[in-house]
Amino acid sequence: MKKYCFFTFCFFLSIILYGQSKLQDYTLDFPGTSLKLEMIAIPAGTFVMGGNTQSPEEEKPPHKVALDEFWMAKYETTWDLYNLYLERSIEDQEFQKSDIIKVDIDAVSGATIPYVDMSLGMGKGKDLPVGNVTYLAASQFCKWLSAKTGDFYRLPTEAEWEYAARAGSNSSYFFGEDPKALANFAWYAANSDASYHKVGEKQPNSWGLYDVYGNVAEWTLDAYDPKYYKSADKISKNPFNVPTSVYPNSVRGGSYKDDAFKLRSSARFFSSKEWKRRDPQFPKSKWWNTDAPFVGFRIVRDPNPPSVQELKKYWGE
Repeated sequence: MKKYCFFTFCFFLSIILYGQSKLQDYTLDFPGTSLKLEMIAIPAGTFVMGGNTQSPEEEKPPHKVALDEFWMAKYETTWDLYNLYLERSIEDQEFQKSDIIKVDIDAVSGATIPYVDMSLGMGKGKDLPVGNVTYLAASQFCKWLSAKTGDFYRLPTEAEWEYAARAGSNSSYFFGEDPKALANFAWYAANSDASYHKVGEKQPNSWGLYDVYGNVAEWTLDAYDPKYYKSADKISKNPFNVPTSVYPNSVRGGSYKDDAFKLRSSARFFSSKEWKRRDPQFPKSKWWNTDAPFVGFRIVRDPNPPSVQELKKYWGE
């Protein structure tokens, strides 16, 4: 009887502990400014990635993925934060630095100052999400932040993004199946007035992440391959489809201009040369799109950085 009680206790303890991260949420202050970056601890775990029988083919087959723990930004990256990298206005400010990763700040490429209003009239005010940045620009922001802090920041992989968006759910949306509830959680075509909005105005998912759906769509690390899931192992461990060319890269979450179907946790999209259609420069800018104000990014911090030789896979150059 005592042995039975002991195993029963262990079983229920494992249920309680499942989904709890050894990591802790934290807030990064930016010296010399009032800006902060709030990071949410995402627990290690296994989930079923992909859509259901009604989903498009690029979301099939659903497959098991196992992920290590990581941190993810509570909010999408804002113009305020991105401008610190763009303008290099706090280069003389010292962060409380760790020794996890060593990157020379002078080795971080500086993005060009935009030549037109990259918000296309939607504004760059306080707490508005950055948009029209390229995959490279978003990755170099992460490299810059890594150099400043000594911690390893990067974009999330597709698997990490979907896992964090689902927050333990297996339904089309983290709140269930009814798209009518989206208005409580997302800015999208039905309620956005064709514009992005300040981050954090809608309700978060159960892991505390805001604007996972809608507002601006979010870059992920992965190259986009519509058949990538078909090559998945029975259980994929920390999958990452490393890009080998500029296009296409995977984008997740849908945006203020998309309908409810495109905001599902499993929905996949990809970058296009058309996002630079109106760029008059030759060659076209590496840093800015001209026709994708609906695409921004959210960052993660990885407690297990790769080798120095592999870092290029995560930062784009």
